[in-house]
Amino acid sequence: MNALTRPDAARLRVGVVGTGRVGAVLGAALLRAGHDVVAASAVSAASRARAAALLPGVPILAPEQVVRASTLVLLTVADDALPDLVQGLASVGSFQPGQLVAHTSGRHGLAVLEPARGTLPLALHPVLPFAGNAVDLARLTGASFGVTAPEMLRPIAEALVLEMGGEPVWVSEQLRPLWHAALAHGANHLVTLVASAADLLRRAGIEDPAAVLGPLLGAALDGALRSGDAALTGPVSRGDAGTVAAHLSVLPDDVRPAYLALARLTADRALASGRLRAEQAEGLLVALGSGVPA
Repeated sequence: MNALTRPDAARLRVGVVGTGRVGAVLGAALLRAGHDVVAASAVSAASRARAAALLPGVPILAPEQVVRASTLVLLTVADDALPDLVQGLASVGSFQPGQLVAHTSGRHGLAVLEPARGTLPLALHPVLPFAGNAVDLARLTGASFGVTAPEMLRPIAEALVLEMGGEPVWVSEQLRPLWHAALAHGANHLVTLVASAADLLRRAGIEDPAAVLGPLLGAALDGALRSGDAALTGPVSRGDAGTVAAHLSVLPDDVRPAYLALARLTADRALASGRLRAEQAEGLLVALGSGVPA
């Protein structure tokens, strides 16, 4: 009898392999939804502390024991570690026929689960920057999950995401790397960009960069999400080559290459969308091409 046909199908025995920031929170979300979290694996002291806080009383076992105790296995490890983990668990016979096996990798789809033959594979990628604490449970409400599943398992995948508070977004197997690249480019690079801008403001003598950047970046993000390239402002969109050249002359060496790369991409998009006319762009593109003041 498998996870689809057993009488208590609404109540799963959940095992969490890897109680990092994601695993502990999703395990707690499924526990909140009424499922039984029966076991978890944790190696580091931080993982054990997260498990104790979010999954109190859940036994900490070796990964293969977690898998054998579960009807739903959550594999919540780093993208690069996932293939070896699946292969290793399969090689010792941990997986069981009819068992639901879900991973939370953004990059990988179902192919990475092929060694777990006979199981029911799901790819459920939550689109959130996890802190690994109870605050994340509230933030799951309305969060998107990138879901890839066989057609027959789509209702189960959707139900699990909805139970955790999320919204399923269906992503095809072959496009998952692009899906993940888009999210990493937007979120991870945003953090780097904002932190870098704050550092520059501190060098400019500003004691509270967050107070300056908060309203500006909030408005910029809202405009970009609503209007895309039409929300673009600033010297690149105006073709102000002299201003851009002045920026390049004062930026530190570790920031200048990133500014150049983003300014070139901005110029390309501004030209393509008609925000920037070709005659306006000539001096700008010269400045960006050389990387030094025009």
